[in-house]
Amino acid sequence: PSLQIVARGLLDVLREFSDNENDFISVMETVARMSEDGEPTVRAELMEQIPNIAMFLHESRPNFPAAFSRYLVPIVVRYLTDPNNQVRKTSQAALLVLLEQGLISKADMETKVCPVLLDLTEPSSDDDYKIEAVAIMCKVVTMLSKDTVEHLLLPRFCELCSDARLFQVRKVCAANFGEFCSIVGQEATEKLLMPKFFDLCSDSLWGIRKACAECFMMVSNSTSPEVRRSKLSPLFISLISDQSRWVRQAAFQSLGRFISTFANPSSTGLHFREDGALLEVPRCTSDSDCSQNSLNCSDISSCHTERTITHTPPNQDGRATPSPEHVSTADSEELHNFDNSHTLVPEEVHGGFTHTNSSDSPTATNNAKNTKEAEQTDENFNSFHYWRSPLPDISGELEMLSCQKMEEMVLDRLQPHMDDPDVQAQVQVLSAALKAAQLDSPTDDSPTEPQPELQPELQTENGAESESLEVQSEIEVQSTEEEQIHGLVTMLACCSECKRFNLCFQNVIPQQLLDQYLSMTDPARAQTVDTEIAKHCAFSLPGVALTLGRQNWHCLKDTYETLATDVQWKVRRTLAFSIHELAVILGDQLTAADLVPIFNGFLKDLDEVRIGVLKHLYDFLKLLHADKRREYLYQLQEFMVTDNSRNWRFRYELAEQLILIIELYSHYDVYDYLREIALTLCSDKVSEVRWISYKLVVEILQKLYACGADDLGLNFINELTVRFCHCPKWVGRQAFAFICQAVVEEDCMPMEQFSQHLLPSLLSLSSDPVANVRVLVAKALRQSVMEKAYFKEPGCACADELEETVMALQSDKDRDVRFFASLDPNKGLIDTTPLI
Repeated sequence: PSLQIVARGLLDVLREFSDNENDFISVMETVARMSEDGEPTVRAELMEQIPNIAMFLHESRPNFPAAFSRYLVPIVVRYLTDPNNQVRKTSQAALLVLLEQGLISKADMETKVCPVLLDLTEPSSDDDYKIEAVAIMCKVVTMLSKDTVEHLLLPRFCELCSDARLFQVRKVCAANFGEFCSIVGQEATEKLLMPKFFDLCSDSLWGIRKACAECFMMVSNSTSPEVRRSKLSPLFISLISDQSRWVRQAAFQSLGRFISTFANPSSTGLHFREDGALLEVPRCTSDSDCSQNSLNCSDISSCHTERTITHTPPNQDGRATPSPEHVSTADSEELHNFDNSHTLVPEEVHGGFTHTNSSDSPTATNNAKNTKEAEQTDENFNSFHYWRSPLPDISGELEMLSCQKMEEMVLDRLQPHMDDPDVQAQVQVLSAALKAAQLDSPTDDSPTEPQPELQPELQTENGAESESLEVQSEIEVQSTEEEQIHGLVTMLACCSECKRFNLCFQNVIPQQLLDQYLSMTDPARAQTVDTEIAKHCAFSLPGVALTLGRQNWHCLKDTYETLATDVQWKVRRTLAFSIHELAVILGDQLTAADLVPIFNGFLKDLDEVRIGVLKHLYDFLKLLHADKRREYLYQLQEFMVTDNSRNWRFRYELAEQLILIIELYSHYDVYDYLREIALTLCSDKVSEVRWISYKLVVEILQKLYACGADDLGLNFINELTVRFCHCPKWVGRQAFAFICQAVVEEDCMPMEQFSQHLLPSLLSLSSDPVANVRVLVAKALRQSVMEKAYFKEPGCACADELEETVMALQSDKDRDVRFFASLDPNKGLIDTTPLI
């Protein structure tokens, strides 16, 4: 249709007539009339042009906001309710583009767009319109301010989350739940959104529960640590054990990301900056100031002074000093006096072993109440009394049971295995645990399900009887603790024989979450959940390690070793790409002990795995001690050999890494080992590899002269001259010109030595028979060499020869040579890649 053609050409019309105000108004009024056309194709074409028209008006019209708000916004809003589906879809896409470009004002969004979306999401609205409106509302919410979302859209969103009639609406809400939480903030999330999230996580449709699992991390980031630990953790466990395989799969894929939300820079000592750099965060003077911070804290600099690091200084055993908030004030001094290098003993211990910190804690009270409730349910009969006689009163014996006696018991029990260093390390950890358990009554700061209060009908009316029950309850709890200690010691003794015991002492995250994460390497999980579950485990392992801190690395060590030997190369490749980040998290001693052997294995793996190590070779090597780092000089040559010789990007990556690695070694090592690799790469069949290798050669030359090894530098120059300047192939001679220019621009050596050892050979190439060689000679002389002050001095011996050579090149028979020989250096360097 003719009107469709007119709509398509509106932008060109505006470009012609927008300078005149009357013409501009006439065109805009024409646009408004066309928007009312009855033909859907015309309306759709017009809507496709509106984002382009709006951008043009924004750039060329000073009164853009008024004209856009008057003529174009009403069209976009009206088309959101157009009866034609294609027009509505086009209008929705145009609205998103306009919002992304920041062309719709806040006032128009609040007074024109949002009211339409609210009308379309009314309970009485048409189903198709409602589903579309919910989708567009969830998309625009990320582009609106917090106030607008909270006051206009949040109440309706909460209603839509409970839409009992349309599961499509609930599914869209679940998929975008995290965006709403991140925008409205913690208070609104916990007060208004959390109840809706619980309902969605228990929805009857597995697709909705799956969407909840996928956005769990964003929801967690918008809550307080208390809510995250006490409410979201049990909720996530329910998703990870869901009856639907697809829900379990999504939950396991999100598990590592959810665990990472428990990270606290004040305890890990590290945090990621926006650009991805891992930074060290010194301890705050007041831990309470940082106790609420999460890994994604937006204003860490307000309470921390950050600095980029290679690794945090460890203690003698390679672990970081425990964070003060991990231990109560009463315990901290005692643990400090025990041994600062020991791993901190948390309140949560794998296997149900719980330490005590305070006699007045709420958990202890709940335990006592639960015991009373169980006793009073039926005083004459219960399963415990049915099978056994009542326990004797052992309170006196328990009072005499001191930490020292417990420690002696541990040592006596494990004496046959004390030759094993692994057992010795575990005994030290257990000893610290026993020391921390000296307080009077149990408490548990770990997250537990809320204990039910005593029902009125179960409460005793006799004060004496109540006091007796409390005493009995305390004795039973302490007796249980003694049994657990004995069980723990027995387990240590038994498992030490197979050297697979791993005491998972940590109080950073709920133990159930860690257990589920560690189970991701179980082959049964691949059969019942996801065939690539091990890959997801490997992908999130650095985040989990950062969350737990290096003091809890023992919890992940076995899992990491299992993943590193997985039969799927994709799993090993994932670890290879992140091993340098894990090294930063663990520190130098743990890296040397636990990561270096795995790193060495990756070096001999498939190319798909080796490339992960190679891409971050410098980042890993710089974390090692000098003696350990020097061992890899002999292995760098192995990167020259690949499974497929056509894999030139492998060699290109090696050259790039060697440019960085040069700074890690002495000039002697660089000359003896890296020089040969560099020269070999310079002769590669692929030009991309050769040209990056020429830069490597320049860096080596700069290293030699910077360290005062002029004799080695001169030897290297002679080798370069023979290999490149006198090369029978023109690409070698061209490379020599490139190297000379780079040497001058980077100030790799004194210009006096350059004029003696490199310049004569460079000038000799000015008469090379190949024009492409002369082009780079002209470029090097005119843009770099002649601009150095040394060659402009009156006493410069080679100034005349240099000038004559440039003049000869300016009259060269080749046009490109003449151009570069005559080019003004002040105009900037011109890329000569097409000529290479």
